[in-house]
Amino acid sequence: MLLTEMAPPPGAQELAGLRAQARSARRGALVALTASIALLTTAQLLADRAATREQTLPLAVLSLAVFTAALPAMAITQYVWGARARRVRDRERELYATAFSGRTRALARLAVAGCWAVTLLLGWTVPRLFGQAAQYGVADTLNAVIEATAPIAVAAGVLFLLWWGRDVAVTVTRALRSGGGAPGDPWDPGRGMRRRESALLWTGAAVAIAALLGARAHLWEPATGIVYGLLTAALVCGVVTDE
Repeated sequence: MLLTEMAPPPGAQELAGLRAQARSARRGALVALTASIALLTTAQLLADRAATREQTLPLAVLSLAVFTAALPAMAITQYVWGARARRVRDRERELYATAFSGRTRALARLAVAGCWAVTLLLGWTVPRLFGQAAQYGVADTLNAVIEATAPIAVAAGVLFLLWWGRDVAVTVTRALRSGGGAPGDPWDPGRGMRRRESALLWTGAAVAIAALLGARAHLWEPATGIVYGLLTAALVCGVVTDE
């Protein structure tokens, strides 16, 4: 009899539900991250291209609003993702004495941290947009806030790198001791069901965002219509994915 044809062990169905919740939280966190960077980058691109101060001001306000909303949205969704992923790993260890999930956890954490760095760098350029709109008082206030919070952000980044390096070392050590890591769970109904379309959509969103960031860094100068097209592609690709 095949292993997958046997009755699942006690708790396997509960674990499958926890894994589904973790995948849903992961999707929500990635959507929030994708939308935040894409919207913020596009608003700043359009503000840079505005011909007058009057046209720049609403785009500067939009950039500030997006940045202000992005930080809590990213923090909350990623906290939920992490909490649900920890519940999965804890339950896996209770049932199987090992954790099946999280083989790419270290790379995912590093990528998310990189996206946080990009978001903060974009947000720190918002005062310049208000300066271009002749709102010098607002620009000075925002610069003062940035100067006060920048050391905290840098310290958080350094602490993350130290913690991340320690976590990678522990993960590698455990994998070596267990002979290469735990195999996949044969009773997980989501195992092996990640659709190729979803991977292609996330790749498309990443490419669109990279193109927007390249334009924001003046590595290329796309037409305004292309900027809107890239924004639409990033948002659609992120939203329509099913995981």
